[in-house]
Amino acid sequence: MSDTLPMPVSTLSKAQRSSILNLVRRAARAEILPRFRNLESGEIDQKKSHQDLVTEADRAAERMIARGLLALFPNALIIGEENVADHPEVLDKVADAELAFTIDPVDGTWNYAHGLTTFGVIVSALRFGTPVFGLIYDPVMDDVVLGETGGPAELVMPKRRKRRTLSVSAGGPVENLQGYLPLYMLPADKQAEMAALLPRFERVLSLRCSAHEMRMLAQGHVDFVLSAGLTPWDHAAGALLCHAPAVMSPCSTAPSTTPPSARLLLCARPATGAHR
Repeated sequence: MSDTLPMPVSTLSKAQRSSILNLVRRAARAEILPRFRNLESGEIDQKKSHQDLVTEADRAAERMIARGLLALFPNALIIGEENVADHPEVLDKVADAELAFTIDPVDGTWNYAHGLTTFGVIVSALRFGTPVFGLIYDPVMDDVVLGETGGPAELVMPKRRKRRTLSVSAGGPVENLQGYLPLYMLPADKQAEMAALLPRFERVLSLRCSAHEMRMLAQGHVDFVLSAGLTPWDHAAGALLCHAPAVMSPCSTAPSTTPPSARLLLCARPATGAHR
């Protein structure tokens, strides 16, 4: 890489963004929805614990999306959640990749495997480790929250041919805030301390699904999302779509330098974090 010549900028055209969305929709119809509430026991495996699951739908959808992205962008680096489990070294290439894509083929796998509809597909495009495009797709409702650098997030409903520009909430004092916090995923020695703070908020929940938690934040329906661990496939798209005004951690798209214990806090507005 030259120290003097600028690197070419990777941008996605409107047609390319549409092709990515159509690819995700096809993968959902072909690999995710047919297996929903129809999984055999042999199609569900544990990863780190019985709370951390992977299904044949995750693997098949990721393979299909990865193939499609490489057909569209032959030189892109593909960062798929399930592939990274077997090849973690690929994360070290993110910061130097002119164009990379992250894929979370079924975010909210525990919900999916247990027959709950709160799951989604997350895809983001990164340029040298920084998100430039992201989408969070709901296969059940067939709609998507998407956006790119410099523009607003939008809710797009393809079947109804409707789209709506989104904005995050205005925030406010702690006692008026609602948000998501995965208490059970925090270190055991921190859970009681965090639980004691929850009554200060108006409402704190967990959907066990970053996709839908980020969608709710992007639409202004909640004021904050706290994630208990950082991964580019879970958080790059959400950070872009919500414009990430408050990130209490290293960059979520720098996994090679991010400690496993890092936390990500996305707030609606800077003022949200100002009321202690």
